[in-house]
Amino acid sequence: MPTEVFFYHLEHRSLESVLPELLERTLERGWRAVVQTSTPERAEALESHLWTYSDESFLPHATDRDTRAARQPVLLTSGADNPNSAQVRFLVDGAEAGDLSAYTRAVFLFDGRSDEAVASARKQWKAVKAAGHEATYWQQNEKGRWEKKA
Repeated sequence: MPTEVFFYHLEHRSLESVLPELLERTLERGWRAVVQTSTPERAEALESHLWTYSDESFLPHATDRDTRAARQPVLLTSGADNPNSAQVRFLVDGAEAGDLSAYTRAVFLFDGRSDEAVASARKQWKAVKAAGHEATYWQQNEKGRWEKKA
């Protein structure tokens, strides 16, 4: 069965405000998530953000440097591996996708205000389609809600 792939075009909200919500929804479905960043430093920065993004919520997570990485429901990494056996892979900051066939879902989040990020997402879109996965494209409206565009 092909992996379901979503492309989220961020325009009105930042990655830091959108990612925790998407991770919470992932966990609500009983899935594990791995978040792939472009660098280890970015993974550490997002990991720190996830500790403080909300006073009302707790999102269990760690980075792949944690000794118990395999047990984490949400794992941040700059690598292409899947140390926590996640069903969902999030790719942020232009992280390059490897083989996505082991996942139920893959989610690309990219900054629509960056020409480089948009170009990278287009490249990834073509690769995902060529691999035979089902891809959908979502764009934020002025209120920050997602609208399916393709």
